[in-house]
Amino acid sequence: MANRRRGEVALQLGDTRYTLCLTLGALAELEDAFGVQDLNALTERFGAGRVSSRDLLTLLGVALRGGGQTLNDAEVANLPLHEGIEPVAAALADLLLMTFGGGEAPPNPPASQEAGASHAPSPGTTR
Repeated sequence: MANRRRGEVALQLGDTRYTLCLTLGALAELEDAFGVQDLNALTERFGAGRVSSRDLLTLLGVALRGGGQTLNDAEVANLPLHEGIEPVAAALADLLLMTFGGGEAPPNPPASQEAGASHAPSPGTTR
């Protein structure tokens, strides 16, 4: 189960519930993957609010590994998206807000947000 106090976000894909987390190692992996020099550059990249499907795939893979999964990028790319891309994007947006937003995430998000409703903030949006 995801512990929001540790910066973890839950994501349900198919029959499996995953924990996403951006650890220090995960952040270093993102810097390398996106070719940026530091966390400020990473924040600016996500703050633009525009991400490609490749960006989402990279973020998801890194966040899954930060959450304890041992999936490689090819395995991440083949995870089921029965509910579409929106739950993935919403969970990643929530994770980015917790990591870069500077505020504490609410302990229990509304059920609609947990399920990936469109009310989830865009990546890089601050509270």
